[in-house]
Formats: sequence, C-alpha cells, structure tokens
Amino acid sequence: MKKIALYILFLVFAQSYGQELNLPVFTQYLADNNFVISPTYAGIGDNLKIRANGLTQWVGIKDAPDNQSLYADFRISDRTGVGISAYNDKNGNTRQKGVKFSFAHHITLDYKSKQFLSFGLSYNINNFRIATEDFNTTYDTPILDPYITGDKGQSNNNFDAGLLYRWKAFYLSFNANNILSKDIDDYVNIEPSLLLNYQIYTGVVIKSKSNRDVELEPSIFYQMFSSDKRSTTDLNFKYRKFNRKGDYYFVGGSYRFLNDQFMTPLNVGPIAGITFNQFFFAYSYQSTINDLSSYNSGTHMVTIGLDFFQGASNCACTKGTSQSYYR
Repeated sequence: MKKIALYILFLVFAQSYGQELNLPVFTQYLADNNFVISPTYAGIGDNLKIRANGLTQWVGIKDAPDNQSLYADFRISDRTGVGISAYNDKNGNTRQKGVKFSFAHHITLDYKSKQFLSFGLSYNINNFRIATEDFNTTYDTPILDPYITGDKGQSNNNFDAGLLYRWKAFYLSFNANNILSKDIDDYVNIEPSLLLNYQIYTGVVIKSKSNRDVELEPSIFYQMFSSDKRSTTDLNFKYRKFNRKGDYYFVGGSYRFLNDQFMTPLNVGPIAGITFNQFFFAYSYQSTINDLSSYNSGTHMVTIGLDFFQGASNCACTKGTSQSYYR
C-alpha cells in the first residue's frame, strides 16, 4: 500500500511540475497590464492601475487548471514605482498561492531621443501544497494509506529581477524569474528545485498616420526554462481606438508555439477589451491545438480593472509607450 501511495504522489507531482514552473501566463499581459510580466513596469504612466484576472484552462476537463490573480502598481515619486500581485492556482490535487512585492526605478538615458531604462525587483512568497483531503478511494485502492494524509506542503521565498529599455514607442524587457533554487522537503525527492526561467518581451506602438486616435501594437513574448531548456514564443497583435475622452477599445490575437515546433501552435485565440470612465474589461479565448482539443472547449480569461488618476510625473522616464497609460 505504501508503494501505491508513493505512486499517487509521483503522479501528483508530475502533474504539478509544469504548474509550479509556469503559472498560467496566457494573455493577461495583453489586457494592457505589462506589470504581469515584469516588475519594471511598476509606476509607468499616470494612473494607479488595478487588474483582476480569472482564468479557466481546458474547460470541459475535470480538475483542469484554474487561476485567479490580482495586480496593482503605482508611482510613489517622479522616478520610482511599486506594485503588488497575488495569485491562487489550482491544478488537479495541487494548490499554490503566493504574493509578490515589486519595486522599480526609472532613469533617462537620453531625453532628446526619448531613451529610458528601468530596473525592477520582486520579492516572492509562494506556498505549494498537495490537497490530500481531496484524495478519494477507487476500486483499485478502496482504502487510502495513512502515509498520504496530513499537510503535504511548504512555503518558499524567491526573487525576480528585470530590465526594461524604451526608445520612443519601442520597448524591450528582460526578466529572470525565481532566481533562487527551491528548498526541497524531505518527504519526497522528486520535486523540481530549479525554478529559474527567463522572459523577453518586446514590441512597438505604431500610431496611424491617417487617424491619430488609432494605435497598432505588434509584440513578442519569449519564455525559456532553465531546468530543461524548453521554450515558448507568443506572437501578438493589438488594435486600439481612442475617443476624445481618452476611453478606448482594443481587439487582437495571440499565437503561442514551442520554439522547436513553429507550425504546431500550443494555443491560438482572440482578445478584446474596452475602457469607460476608468473602468476596464477584457476577455480572451485560446484554443488548445493538440490532442486535448477534442476533450475541452479551450481556455477562457476575464480581466476587470480600475485606473485611478494619480498625476503626471516631472520626469519623462515614467512615460509609457501608448496613450492607454494616460487616461
């Protein structure tokens, strides 16, 4: 029976391996909230920005991943910003919760050519556990071994660091997430200890020559995991249309693939959003293009938010690349 219990734990951890290394980063950052990706965006713009995300992955599959998150960032001086984010993630019989405290500082490289550099750092507190209370008996295991009862979880601290370069309407950020190796609990030796992953996010905001209220924004998001060197890339595109009051709507899409399988996308789908009187709402859908597509109706994400006017900075280094930062 003890071997059965160990086998169950192995399956649970095998399922949770991808979860802990890569909490869902689907299209949250495309909901005009780059702070999702990098702490370097804290304090950019004139608003206190709050975003709440709800994501349900692979709808139709029992115990599929489900995630809720909250992000907020604001400027505390002309060149400094802070932010906080929290998440709750469920994947089968695994549970993960955490909070991040972020700090960013922005400097001007060249005022005339509008070149800026930002530094960001996040301190992370994560709690990861196995929901043994949800284990049920089956025909093959009519009695659960006492070995798998009790609290199977632990907390860890970690850090993220990033750099953001902006030149006029162009941006490029590099981030190293989960810099420290994870402490491994003695009760099992198959947990991943190397959680380090790298992210690159780049794009440009193109203003329409025929209509100054229209913006086009192509972007690329790249993520590579240090543990096994696997990597993914998102190809994104957004269209924004502003009105005279500064409110706007946007539509776009995202195409995600493994970098060794460009013609076989992992996910593909549209995203759309609207702002009105400082209220923000966005919805995105992603279809899973693999063997699971026959068993689920895709991944759905809803984002709601508020933008509170904070006041303009005396330093151009906190200027954003889009009009959406200044409503």
